[in-house]
Amino acid sequence: MALLRDDDIGKLLLRVSVGLLVLFHGVGKIIHGVSGIKSMLSSAGMPEFFAYGVFIGEIIAPLMLVMGYYSRIAAAILAFNMFTAIYLAHASSIFSLNKFGAPLIELPLLYMVLSIAIFLFGPGKYSINHK
Repeated sequence: MALLRDDDIGKLLLRVSVGLLVLFHGVGKIIHGVSGIKSMLSSAGMPEFFAYGVFIGEIIAPLMLVMGYYSRIAAAILAFNMFTAIYLAHASSIFSLNKFGAPLIELPLLYMVLSIAIFLFGPGKYSINHK
């Protein structure tokens, strides 16, 4: 029963689940491209080449989380990526609800908050570079 009280198992579950779920979004960006992100960036007055940063935030950082390799840095990158996604894609609808009553920013907000939690808790002992 000591296994059920192991905080490091919880940290592992949190890291792997967030990492894998965000990774699906990154794979989607590889398959379909980042043209939509480029247009959002240009309409916000930012350079379009920043759109390629999504590959760092949605592919490299999630892989780092899954492996537990510099997880705090990866979590910070992911939290920044989700904050940027909320700012660019949902700035006008932050307080809006979808047809089911959930906030429109629910998913990126959840990923951002969970990434902040991973940053604060650390990766746990089941990570590649655990000290």
